[in-house]
Amino acid sequence: MQRMKTDFLVIGAGSGGLSVAAGAAQMGAKVVLLEPGEMGGDCLNYGCVPSKALIASASRAHRMAHAEAFGVADVAPQVDYAAAQAHVAETIARIAPMDSQERFEGFGVTVIREAGRFVSPTEVQAGAHVIAARRIVIATGSSPFVPPIPGLSDVPYLTNETLWQLRERPGHLLVIGGGPIGLEMAQAHRRLGSEVTVIEAQRALGREDPELAAIVLEELRAEGVTILEDTQARTVRGQGGAIEVETADGAVHRGTHLLVAVGRRPNIDGLGLDAAGIETAQAGIAVDEGLRTTNRRVYAIGDVSGGPQFTHVAGYHAGLVVRNALFGLPVKVKPQILPRATYTAPELAQVGLTETEARRIHGDRLEVIRLPYQHNDRAIAMRQSAGLLKVMVVKGRPVGASMAGAQAGELIGLWALALSARLKMSDIAGMVVPYPTIGELNKRLAGTYFSPRLFENETVKKVVGLVQRWLP
Repeated sequence: MQRMKTDFLVIGAGSGGLSVAAGAAQMGAKVVLLEPGEMGGDCLNYGCVPSKALIASASRAHRMAHAEAFGVADVAPQVDYAAAQAHVAETIARIAPMDSQERFEGFGVTVIREAGRFVSPTEVQAGAHVIAARRIVIATGSSPFVPPIPGLSDVPYLTNETLWQLRERPGHLLVIGGGPIGLEMAQAHRRLGSEVTVIEAQRALGREDPELAAIVLEELRAEGVTILEDTQARTVRGQGGAIEVETADGAVHRGTHLLVAVGRRPNIDGLGLDAAGIETAQAGIAVDEGLRTTNRRVYAIGDVSGGPQFTHVAGYHAGLVVRNALFGLPVKVKPQILPRATYTAPELAQVGLTETEARRIHGDRLEVIRLPYQHNDRAIAMRQSAGLLKVMVVKGRPVGASMAGAQAGELIGLWALALSARLKMSDIAGMVVPYPTIGELNKRLAGTYFSPRLFENETVKKVVGLVQRWLP
């Protein structure tokens, strides 16, 4: 058994783990990184990157079939599903060098391609190595949760980890789960020519503002995606190419392929957490506001820490841990500044409080400012004017922003900055935005907040009148 000592031991080479390893190593710390699987983790290999690549292929097909309104004849796209999946693989391959073992070894990181298991509060065994570390970061991410539906284990089913192995387009894709992953893949496959049925036990996009979720669901249904809400999958049966999902109402839904997308579970099995004195919670490893576990030498970041399961959140966590562990600076996770986006068309995005949450917390002090996309010239020109922005404001400062529409995932960034930097609505209203852009929506919404204060205020009108009489 080979024994090693290091300043930092990072378990998991996904987004969060790689960020910690790179940051710590480049600032002079000795770092060991453990990863038994693919470098880059879920985001690069199974999640964010491949899904957005397939969505891009689907978007091209959709544009070809819906070009007439722009003066271009509609064309039935000839979809080569295997080629679309090759585009996915090429996208992963182009990004992979940024997450490669060679690149991180170039930073001075010792990379060991083995799983890690705690053998003491300060030691982890990985293959033939026992590593003693001053600080340990658990960044093992999450995996698809497979619900205990009777019969499911007896039929071939897909998850976001295995979907990318397909080379033949599904004739009829059944999707269990109406969350972001399920609906993104449902729309993408519908646009690529598959029939699609989504089966959701509760409300589709149930975490999101219902008014904005309805905009997205309406578009998906208009494109031909069947979305069944409040419909529980009771049993699954069949074989490859002929799968049946029977729901609690007795209906039987038939398809050629089945995608299970009902959520994710933290990767904590096999870590030997008990040996390190690390406690778990229902959603993952228990951490404090600074991401420390019940073992003060050990941090948990990203999906495994039980918070929002997004790549950018893991990166945010990584930055906090590096600040605290390297420099001793106090850090605290701020959930209210963490945005999220669903990459359907139209997109759906959120940061801070939803309207429902804001009303519960702030009551009568809350103002909800609304702006439909139909007032944006660029959206009209692109025929993407279905959408709505809502910003929740208390005493002149935004406390949340919700939006559904074209480029919502891009627009939300400004409001994430506003919440992080505690900007006022006047700061947003004072910026200058190129015309015509979708980004004008943010500025115009801020202007909408001030309009009644300026144009419907009798005091303002009297002041203007006085000034005009005295001006030369």
